[in-house]
Amino acid sequence: MTTRSATATWAGANARRMGRQGLTDPLAAAPAAVVGTMPAAHAQVLSAAELSVGLRSRDLTRADVRKALWSDRTLIKTFGPRGTVHLVSGAELPLWTGALSALPVGRNTQPEGVRMTSEQTEEVLAAISDALTGAELTVDELTEAVIARAGAWAGEPVVPAFQTLWPRWRQVTHLASHRGLLCFGQDRGRKVTYTRPDVTPLDGPAALAALVGRYLHAYGPATPQNFAKWLAAPSRWASDLFAGLAAAGEIETVVHEDGSPAWVAAGDTGFPSQPVRGVRLLPYFDAFVIASQPRERLFPGAASTRALAGGQAGNFPVLLIDGTVAGVWHQRRSGRRIAVTVEPLSPLTAGQLRELERQVERVGEVMEGKPELTVGEVTVGGHA
Repeated sequence: MTTRSATATWAGANARRMGRQGLTDPLAAAPAAVVGTMPAAHAQVLSAAELSVGLRSRDLTRADVRKALWSDRTLIKTFGPRGTVHLVSGAELPLWTGALSALPVGRNTQPEGVRMTSEQTEEVLAAISDALTGAELTVDELTEAVIARAGAWAGEPVVPAFQTLWPRWRQVTHLASHRGLLCFGQDRGRKVTYTRPDVTPLDGPAALAALVGRYLHAYGPATPQNFAKWLAAPSRWASDLFAGLAAAGEIETVVHEDGSPAWVAAGDTGFPSQPVRGVRLLPYFDAFVIASQPRERLFPGAASTRALAGGQAGNFPVLLIDGTVAGVWHQRRSGRRIAVTVEPLSPLTAGQLRELERQVERVGEVMEGKPELTVGEVTVGGHA
């Protein structure tokens, strides 16, 4: 006897994703709980992460996010999916470090004379761990500490980066983070600091299974290839991982409206019957626009040209109307004044304009400023 898989429409999947992340009805939750719905917030630009969190909540501000990061430590700033800077829940850091440290290690692309041997890598990781225990160090201070423990070779400026050369040890910064040996401390003026979190990574297979569950709860139905792209991991490895979890009964398939299969957590096959309605603003590199697939459904028609950069999502803050990208926007701050320019791809109705005004007001609340809305062309480029 065969069982028929549930069918998932784009509208239903999109409505479920947005609902679970507080993008339809804002959440009454602490910053760490809001971040957990994403399940990590991109934070290369911390102000964008603060806005991602605030716009998903009823009343959180950037001050609440900063308190969670630097005082309560319920949020951790670290290197997450794709090796990029993210905020994650402190309570889920064992899961993240266990899963990320269990990802397949690709070929070292650094040229000979730059890349480190496996023995050197372990020596540097031990030096980082020792130096950061109970300390917050700038990059320069950590470089000195690593050299003192591992030797001068670790500090040789040989790694090409941003029109300069970084010390050799920095090629394992992400690996140190994934192993739970390093995370970000509070900035010291304009200087980034690192510290060692108090974490014991979960067992790799259990952590990976849990991470797949978090990902599918937020972005399912999804394919192994979607998951691999989200992590910057090998597609074949992700397919094998999903196959093993399916055999264990932890995930199951549903059928997209086009007939293709995708995965959800076992038993999580319900979808809203009504599509998303309303107007939302999302900042640079918001987790929702990065991870939602298929991307061409989220960025339909002219949105793919205006709001993507070479197919990459996140370079532009986006205007969502009824659950799909329908424009871009930009904010410029001067003191408490926040000038917000929104460029819709088609004229707004009177009702949509009122909703947009409320969204802009919420941006001002989150960022603790006085917003002023202009509907017109955004003249700056991506990531400006």
